[in-house]
Amino acid sequence: MRSGPCIFDELVPWGGPVATRPPVRAPLVLTDFSCAPFDEQDVVRTAGVLAGSCDAVLVGEHQNKPDFPPTLMGRLLLDALTGSGVTPWITLSCRDRNRVVLEQELRGLRSIGADTVMCVTGDGRGYDVRPDVTQTFDLDGPRLVALAASLDMVAAVPETPTAPPVNARPRRLVEKQKAGAGIAVLNHVPYPHTVARFMESGRAAGLTIPVIAAVAVFTDTASAAVLQGLPGLELDLAVTQRVLGAADPVEAGIEAAVEEARALLSIDGIEGVNISGSASASGGGAAIKAEVGRRVKNLCVDRTRGEAP
Repeated sequence: MRSGPCIFDELVPWGGPVATRPPVRAPLVLTDFSCAPFDEQDVVRTAGVLAGSCDAVLVGEHQNKPDFPPTLMGRLLLDALTGSGVTPWITLSCRDRNRVVLEQELRGLRSIGADTVMCVTGDGRGYDVRPDVTQTFDLDGPRLVALAASLDMVAAVPETPTAPPVNARPRRLVEKQKAGAGIAVLNHVPYPHTVARFMESGRAAGLTIPVIAAVAVFTDTASAAVLQGLPGLELDLAVTQRVLGAADPVEAGIEAAVEEARALLSIDGIEGVNISGSASASGGGAAIKAEVGRRVKNLCVDRTRGEAP
């Protein structure tokens, strides 16, 4: 594999109309939703485990892990989460859908009441994953954002503070904001001060939308490796060694995640945290993330009451 300077070293400005939207309220706790693919019973089971521990669940879309169509997944989750106060955020990528299908999914999600959608360009499919299938990329992330916003949906967008070109990342998020993004979710970084610098640069560049920072949840080597599988993503080595070397790595992983959430929520402009990752490769990941979410919520309740965390 060759390496060299990033070919995307220039910021691509948003060339369409600058969107204006009413302010969006960020969830305090947004939790990654992971379940067995094409398994309605596991959707319901996992939703039941997470209900009450978070304000919203983020359903990802991965190039090597197909699942139910977005609108169907949204309907299943809305039914499973009825009365819990938890809302589903469904990810739409441009890799496998042209503009017509993306618009169909957006309208479908809006019609069932799943009003927030994570808009991503999507990772290119691996050479060994379904080589018989073409890749579309009719739109990219910012254009999908604009389409979602034009349909009065809340367009959430990702950003990775530590991926090349690092200096352009805050301004890149501002361009997504111009396209119509209503809220941003950052990918995890090893140190909270990196998020603080990102937010300072973003605000200086005109960033006004609420931002959610990612909390990495892992309790074993495999779940830690998943969180480091994309460019620009890494974990704090000292924290990783402490968790994996603990007598009780599950409790150590939960405590490390809550401590990271505490640090991130103290940063100006960070309005919520994303409980991110699979948490465990041996099962029980949803329960681990639910416990992290509950402790983060309790932490914030204690601060509201003026009690020591």
